Amino acid sequence: MDQRFAGKTVVVTGASSGIGDGIARRFAAEGANLVLAARREERLAALAAEIGLDRALPVATDVTSQDEVLAMVDAGAARFGGIDVMVSNAGVGLAKEFAETTVDDWRLIMSTDVDSCFFGAQAALPYLKDSRGSIVQIASASGLGGDRRLTAYNAAKGAVVNFTRGLAFDLGQFGIRVNTVAPSMTGPQELATKYADMIERFNQRRALHGFSTPADVAAAVSFLASDDARFITGVILPVDGGITAGSGQPSLF
Repeated sequence: MDQRFAGKTVVVTGASSGIGDGIARRFAAEGANLVLAARREERLAALAAEIGLDRALPVATDVTSQDEVLAMVDAGAARFGGIDVMVSNAGVGLAKEFAETTVDDWRLIMSTDVDSCFFGAQAALPYLKDSRGSIVQIASASGLGGDRRLTAYNAAKGAVVNFTRGLAFDLGQFGIRVNTVAPSMTGPQELATKYADMIERFNQRRALHGFSTPADVAAAVSFLASDDARFITGVILPVDGGITAGSGQPSLF
């Protein structure tokens, strides 16, 4: 694999599982040093050991805390000499009827999905100015349209989408690019059989049939963070098999 990030340092939040794990592995394969942030210390430590402790720094972090995010980014910069890419991936979802959604539910989703992106961008900004680096955030197809029983999640991911666009304008003056990847249902390939019925329902709305894996999302993230995308900023890139390309109407034929 091309070593597009050799000698560069990438921060990945929510790195202990799922899409975050896939993103971290992709950047590691492309030569990056990794600052791995999540709450689950054991999983972070295992991933860092797999990548190599000379190239990966695990930092237990609550991304809803500005102080913890700032400390994590500073620790990574001190260890590796700067920050080149900030990937704000950490997030949480909740399927619940709106009338049953509590204030605590709302605040949990907003703090985890939206505040974490704000905290990450502010913490990384001084280092990204020096490196003329980039920010990649993870939203969702649910941030591009509405879903049943996902009102709070729709609102949070929609906020990430427009935060990306505004931030791209504010940070472009420093040569910093800001983009977002918007996945649909994503998981490891071994779940394809377990969730076959759900995947089939998704396929009824997709242009491409199949199952999106963390590696699919990671490929989009690494592209947007790389010099291959040097003139791309403020973009929301769906990795959804074409769901958001559709009108939402069922097949008429």
